[in-house]
Amino acid sequence: MIVHSMLNFPTMDLHEQLKDIKTQFRLAMNGAVSQSMREKGLVYKLNFGVELPRIKQIAARYEKNHDLAQALWKEDIRECKILAGLLQPVETFYAEIADIWAESIRNIEIAELTSMNLFCHLPYAPAKSLQWIADEREYVQVCGFLTAARLLMQKGDVDERAENELLDQAVAAFLAGPYHVRNAAAAVIRRYMQHSEEHAFRMCRRVEAMKDSTSPDEQLLYSLVKEETG
Repeated sequence: MIVHSMLNFPTMDLHEQLKDIKTQFRLAMNGAVSQSMREKGLVYKLNFGVELPRIKQIAARYEKNHDLAQALWKEDIRECKILAGLLQPVETFYAEIADIWAESIRNIEIAELTSMNLFCHLPYAPAKSLQWIADEREYVQVCGFLTAARLLMQKGDVDERAENELLDQAVAAFLAGPYHVRNAAAAVIRRYMQHSEEHAFRMCRRVEAMKDSTSPDEQLLYSLVKEETG
């Protein structure tokens, strides 16, 4: 049995590491999962259909490494991009690189996983999430909202100015954004309300005028907020 571990291959160069990782993905390939993803609109240049727990097992065999993560991200392969988010050290992931990654994301799976595994752990994540939310590109916005939702889960509170900006943007996106942006904005609203009764009350006040609205989107938002209050 071959154990693929950076500890066992101390002299392995970047090219060899990438080759080793791709071999592991091929061995774990699941055509049915890959086909199912295509049918659901998750399109990749190459998708081995490796399930997430298996990708995490492979990630555990490697130490976090900036150069390896950057090389993986540049591969237009589903599993490589997911692994990149797991192996990228926070300390060397500068804001400019975060922008490049967010701008290159093309589907909801990579947006969700990279926001969860990497973006929300960045020291500059609060400011960066607000910047991305204000962007016009769909998946940059999605990353902004998903990162903000994760931060709300971790910390709960944000300062008043950032809170107002975040909620204004979330409401606007929910009412007028594309499908995935709306869902990500809804996640922010839910996480915000779940933090405390005070937060739930503030959100209710924001939407109370929508109760008798003739706009289906405003009615939907009103219902979402009411559902959260039970």
